[in-house]
Amino acid sequence: MTDKKPSIEVSDLTKKYNGFTAVDAISFTVKKGEIFAFLGPNGAGKTTTIKMLTTLLSPTSGSISVNGFDPTTDQNDVRKSFGIVFQDPSLDDELTAWENLDFHGVLYNVPKTIRTQRIQELLQFVELWDRKDSFVKTFSGGMKRRLEIARGLLHHPKIFFLDEPTIGLDPQTRNKLWAYIEDLNNKEGITIFFTTHYIEEAEKIADTVAVIDHGKICIQGTPEQVKRETNAHSLEEAFLTLTGHAIREEEGTILDRMRMFRRHRK
Repeated sequence: MTDKKPSIEVSDLTKKYNGFTAVDAISFTVKKGEIFAFLGPNGAGKTTTIKMLTTLLSPTSGSISVNGFDPTTDQNDVRKSFGIVFQDPSLDDELTAWENLDFHGVLYNVPKTIRTQRIQELLQFVELWDRKDSFVKTFSGGMKRRLEIARGLLHHPKIFFLDEPTIGLDPQTRNKLWAYIEDLNNKEGITIFFTTHYIEEAEKIADTVAVIDHGKICIQGTPEQVKRETNAHSLEEAFLTLTGHAIREEEGTILDRMRMFRRHRK
């Protein structure tokens, strides 16, 4: 269920690097309790946006509200209110699954008795309880992703950010991962904000989709609204109509685009 109070409000958000505009005056709202997909190719501005929402980057201009807090001035309050699964692995391979979660709980000042109970609940939720004492370096990619989900949920966040969470995972593991996310959203009403370049993921589970390309939001709405407004039969067809290229064939990352921009300036 959603309510009228937004979890995230973004207005005219812009990020520039030495004159290169990575995110270009985007605006959107994420309702409390909804699943919001940021869909776009590599280098479109997805990760830059999520880093600004989660206090890792400061915007050049524009405004952000996350759970009622400004990430540029209320960083601690913002960080306490969300969990995140990064695009790149961020677990400590030399610790066990339990130790990784316990360390995270200590950092977020979760009391020991609550922390112990929560770790057990989450390891069971992501089906890793039987591996709680195994070192993370022995885990597969899918197991690590599941553990990262458990870690991100340990402190009961109101928003859960996932940045390209299924990159490198096989289709079965990807489907299992999204089953966890949907179950979490249904049971706890947590707001889910995820970035992806897999169209089928956005079409399958998102309440709202925002398509971003070259730093600008092309369109946003429910998957059905996006298809209707572009006269498309599928979200993939809508994407091609909006961006003019296949989503997996987008060349380069944000750094590649910056290099191209600098070469053109010379």
